[in-house]
Amino acid sequence: MTSDHLTRRGLLRGSAVLAASAPVLSNAAAADAPLRSSKGTRMSPVELTVNGREAHLQLDPRTTLLDALREHLHLTGTKKGCDHGQCGACTVLVEGRRINSCLTLAVMHDGEKVTTIEGLGTPEALHPMQRAFVTHDGYQCGYCTPGQICSAVAVLDEIDAGIPSHVTEDLDRVAISDIELRERMSGNICRCAAYPNIISAMRDVSGQSGRGEKAA
Repeated sequence: MTSDHLTRRGLLRGSAVLAASAPVLSNAAAADAPLRSSKGTRMSPVELTVNGREAHLQLDPRTTLLDALREHLHLTGTKKGCDHGQCGACTVLVEGRRINSCLTLAVMHDGEKVTTIEGLGTPEALHPMQRAFVTHDGYQCGYCTPGQICSAVAVLDEIDAGIPSHVTEDLDRVAISDIELRERMSGNICRCAAYPNIISAMRDVSGQSGRGEKAA
């Protein structure tokens, strides 16, 4: 008499047959399959030119520009402060304009040029703004300093370009003044309150020629 009862041995044999006959992606098909993160999110290719060097990344589309710089390119000069766009510690230059890198996604800047504090100058060849911060003691703990310096460089470029701020009195002639500099730098918070020294550093650099280049 034949029994229809499923035994453990029979179950294992059947599973082995099914596994052996299951379709498997070829190597070519696997190569064409989209990359996915550990959580199953489809990865996006992102190409950036960071500090003059091309970077080709595969990123979760939710990755902020800040995290792409710090976690994927290991450029940790750019700091993560509040992560809400309120402190300015993460300020970098994108296509010459300052932005809070914690508030923007890396995929939004595909193909663009990014400059971080590491790209402004080196210990051997400081950017004029970096040198001025040292000269005027424009930092104390230093955590906010990379964002402060990137923002300060962009502020002077904005004034040179005649871009007004909320406190500009003459829209036809945007000029350097303490109130103008303070207003434009108001998005960069210094917990150590080195604000007067930061303004002194910016005023120092504003009188120099070729300040947008690395110092020789």
